[in-house]
Amino acid sequence: MSQSYPFKTVEPKWQGIWERNRTFKAEFPSSKPKYYVLDMFPYPSGAGLHVGHPEGYTATDILSRYKRMCGFNVLHPMGWDAFGLPAERYAVRTGIHPAVTTEQNIRTFRGQIKRLGFSYDWDREFSTTDPDYYRWTQWIFLKLYEKGLAYEAEVPVNWCPAQGTVLANEEVQDGKYVETGDPVERRNMRQWMLRITSYAERLLSGLETLDWPESIKEMQRNWIGRSEGADVTFQIADSDRTFTVFTTRPDTLYGSTYCVFSPEHPLVRAVTLPQQRAAVEEYQAAARMRSDLERTELAKEKSGVFTGAYAINPVNESRIPIWIADYVLMSYGSGAIMAVPAHDERDWEFARTFELPIIEVVSGGNIEEAAYTGDGTLVNSGLIEGLPVPEAKAKITAWLEDKGLGKAKVQYRLRDWLFSRQRYWGEPFPLLHLEDATVVPLPEASLPLTLPELEDYRPTEQGDPPLARATEWVRTVDPGSGKPAHRELNTMPQWAGSCWYYLRFMDPQNQKEAWSAEAEKYWMPVDLYVGGAEHAVLHLLYSRFWHKVLFDCGLVHTEEPFQKLFNQGMILAYSYRDEGGKYYTEKEVEEKDGKFFVRDSNTPVEAKIEKMSKSKYNVINPDEVIDEYGADAMRLYEMFMGPLDIMKPWQMKGVEGVSRFLDRVWRLGTEVTDSALNEDQNKLLHKTIKAVTGDLDSMRFNTAIARLMEFVNALTPMSERPRPLMETLILLLSPFAPHLAEEMWEGLGHTETLAYEPWPAYDESFLKEDSVEIVVQINGKVRAKLSVGVDEEKQGIESKALGLESVQRWLGGSRIKHVVVVPKRLVNIVLEKGA
Repeated sequence: MSQSYPFKTVEPKWQGIWERNRTFKAEFPSSKPKYYVLDMFPYPSGAGLHVGHPEGYTATDILSRYKRMCGFNVLHPMGWDAFGLPAERYAVRTGIHPAVTTEQNIRTFRGQIKRLGFSYDWDREFSTTDPDYYRWTQWIFLKLYEKGLAYEAEVPVNWCPAQGTVLANEEVQDGKYVETGDPVERRNMRQWMLRITSYAERLLSGLETLDWPESIKEMQRNWIGRSEGADVTFQIADSDRTFTVFTTRPDTLYGSTYCVFSPEHPLVRAVTLPQQRAAVEEYQAAARMRSDLERTELAKEKSGVFTGAYAINPVNESRIPIWIADYVLMSYGSGAIMAVPAHDERDWEFARTFELPIIEVVSGGNIEEAAYTGDGTLVNSGLIEGLPVPEAKAKITAWLEDKGLGKAKVQYRLRDWLFSRQRYWGEPFPLLHLEDATVVPLPEASLPLTLPELEDYRPTEQGDPPLARATEWVRTVDPGSGKPAHRELNTMPQWAGSCWYYLRFMDPQNQKEAWSAEAEKYWMPVDLYVGGAEHAVLHLLYSRFWHKVLFDCGLVHTEEPFQKLFNQGMILAYSYRDEGGKYYTEKEVEEKDGKFFVRDSNTPVEAKIEKMSKSKYNVINPDEVIDEYGADAMRLYEMFMGPLDIMKPWQMKGVEGVSRFLDRVWRLGTEVTDSALNEDQNKLLHKTIKAVTGDLDSMRFNTAIARLMEFVNALTPMSERPRPLMETLILLLSPFAPHLAEEMWEGLGHTETLAYEPWPAYDESFLKEDSVEIVVQINGKVRAKLSVGVDEEKQGIESKALGLESVQRWLGGSRIKHVVVVPKRLVNIVLEKGA
């Protein structure tokens, strides 16, 4: 038998066996309890995987293998989120159709993933770009449309002329598209929207039922942004026009000294005086170049322009100026605010910048130094003078309602979802536009509406989306009325396909429906969802929204899709750079006395832990790791680096270490006997089973591996290794290093895969200890250790502690004041002062 684990022959062998025998096929129907474990849908980019990507996949695979051995019917699928702008941009640059590059990229990803031996049910694989899949994405959109949750509206968007599409706020910085540096401008466009705001309260309350990281739930709460307050109506001075503001602090109305409109507010042009028009229009143009995130940044210097108009404060009829400023967004509330600079940080900064009045109306702060945003007693406030804030809010709101000047309201920061994109590589909308501007949904029998073939994926010279080039495809006839019609030219965003993919995995071959009711009833909800925290808001919020709509349609039986969520930490890497700024790979560098130098050179380099980047030469390709050390070593190291949810740096020396550990395990298989276990071996065995099982249940993979290493250390010196010890080691190790485990299992005479072998059970009777080690302290400092019986009396423990030779040396004849005995923990000998 080889002294080293021969991974180059063993791993391809078992990967072939698993694939031929469809070892990990999820059964349905099944009488077993189900366990649905899901990885976040990967986007198959041209770069392929680096070692950071498989971290979460390795964790879910370990749990999948463990749960199968515990008797669960495990659904562990893989597929591809393959629509999107990156593939389209690549097609424009290269002239290669995105369908071709997408398939190439998927092939690369699939090959890399299969080399790691993940136990996916590959019969369920699909891509969001498959017509058989996006047929049902279009079908779900029609459900949204039927329920009045999809609508067209003129909305302000981030428009990138060079890319010919709208961009999300997160994709824009300093007026440019962060990916390409292309200029971005704000413009109003007619877009398809989804009414996610109708589900704001349910999206908020549903978080309380989920086993998710609290940080992710808090991000969603903040994104939804529930606020209780009041709508207040303001009259424009010398006019019959009014406007409404929403405020969470109606109690501060007496302190409102000016109002602010968003630059996009529809009343700006109407109220602006002629002498102010040029300045206002210039400011509006500048605001269009900034994203919403930039405009609302607290640290940003405040800017604005006076319109020349005034509003009437409804509580005291004072005339207050109307300004426009970009820190007010048209997309939130009514696009207008009442500014109370004494009690709002942004308003205070603005008022100080433009020398506007600041009037205190809530006691408790020093408004000369900063805005006071806390509670207190109302001052300078007319009918609510002297009231505490909660009572003042209630009283002023009731007064506004009585006078017809306002009403209580709950508002959300969440905005409706802008759902259309001006690009080619996305799902076509299943909608027709008739000549009379009527919108008609396609009948279900007409789905899928497939993308037309296009050679040019750029927007037209007229600025229309790329689909406008497919003139024969665009011009059509409404199948219901026979009237001429044209198809929608926009496509859906990439989020559409990833909103519901977890449902299709349950029943991916179904040609009659998106999923069967029986499959959904059995498999849902997803028991564990693992992925990066960067998807905390958008993908997870959008999926929850779609799922709740499907629940209301009677198509799913759970209100939430993902019961437990786990975010893996990022894997970083060392980068090495010399004084001149040149980067080196890890293999080009050597360490000498704790410092780093270019190999075979005295050139010093700085070692720094950073994100993996091609430009820094620190991207680690998993194929290279597998070629040199094998898939099992890579899997084991990814989990042994540290807790799954923290960031940690990749080091090849660590892979070498776990590779040597696997070699040791491999060598242990050479001497196995059928002898019975002695008492010490039984204790070791059952202690290890219990510890590894508990760690797996808690997803503490690094400590589970450490326990297995301790187990191997205990087995190594044995001259003979009883079969129960070795078989248990193999079974416990199999979720982490499945190829080696399968080969060793076969070597012990087993003819079937171990994938469905029962998980080892521990016997508590072997875990009872007859003795326990305690510490002996003198004046609180540990001076010795002592083994005593677990049921030994205090008097006996004290006597043994005082009788220890090492304790007598420390005492040196000193007088003992008293002795404290804590059974099973410690003895503390307290000496008299001065002794």
